[in-house]
Amino acid sequence: MTYQHIRYEVTDHIATVTLNRPERLNAFIFEMGDEIMAAMDRIDADDDVRAVVFTGAGRAYCAGADLAGGTEIFEHDTAEFSMERDADYGGTLARRFYESTKPLIAAINGPAVGIGISSTLPMDIRLASETARIGFVFTRRGLVPEACSSWFLPKIVGISRAAEWIYSGRIMDADEALRAGLVRSVHPVDELLPAAYALAHELTDASSPVAVAISRRMLWRMLGASTPSYAHELDSRGIFSLGREPDAAEGVSSFLQKRPAEFPMSVSTDLPEYFQAWRKIPDPEFL
Repeated sequence: MTYQHIRYEVTDHIATVTLNRPERLNAFIFEMGDEIMAAMDRIDADDDVRAVVFTGAGRAYCAGADLAGGTEIFEHDTAEFSMERDADYGGTLARRFYESTKPLIAAINGPAVGIGISSTLPMDIRLASETARIGFVFTRRGLVPEACSSWFLPKIVGISRAAEWIYSGRIMDADEALRAGLVRSVHPVDELLPAAYALAHELTDASSPVAVAISRRMLWRMLGASTPSYAHELDSRGIFSLGREPDAAEGVSSFLQKRPAEFPMSVSTDLPEYFQAWRKIPDPEFL
């Protein structure tokens, strides 16, 4: 596929998705979103990809929605709301990231505001450069937060910090984001991507891709569970299912033989049946 608003490349099992409208500080447009969605489908289907790093071309990560056309990007042709027709695109994108079978890392190389930061919340880990400036600026534009950030942000930084940032809409520096736990670490600009790639390899090089995919879903889904009994059943189903599979045999053998593991299972073909069913059901109460 040819991309116009992003760049996509895979090196050493790590995919890089680069937002690529540097002349507009990578401001978000729907066509960019469509390309990101297509790239995510490509990533999930490619067993050579073990993790994904998102970053921005030029000096910004993403300056938010492109407002060159005024409020046009928010407007709809009908007066009556329909979720099927009028769903917030940021939320659609966030839910696609949430559904990923591969770990997602945001390397925030510069300004990230509005959808530029809210869309990173479903990613597993965020790193920032020293030049990053971050803001959930929606109320300053007369809007509410989007990209499901009212669900994600309080879970990451707590309700009080989320309220402070959302209500005020102010811009913060990378150090404040680090202190609040929004980002994992802060780096000089030229060291940001190497740090993100090193982390991606640390997460995946010695791990079973199938086990990582299922573990990712378990961690995110259990954020919404009301009791640890749901986690207990998912743990039990996972051990019951994977414990008899080739990856478990290889993991134990490699440990006993003191050698690197070579896991034979693939995410595209070998996710267990219980996991496939689980992905299609919205609430943990199905257990």
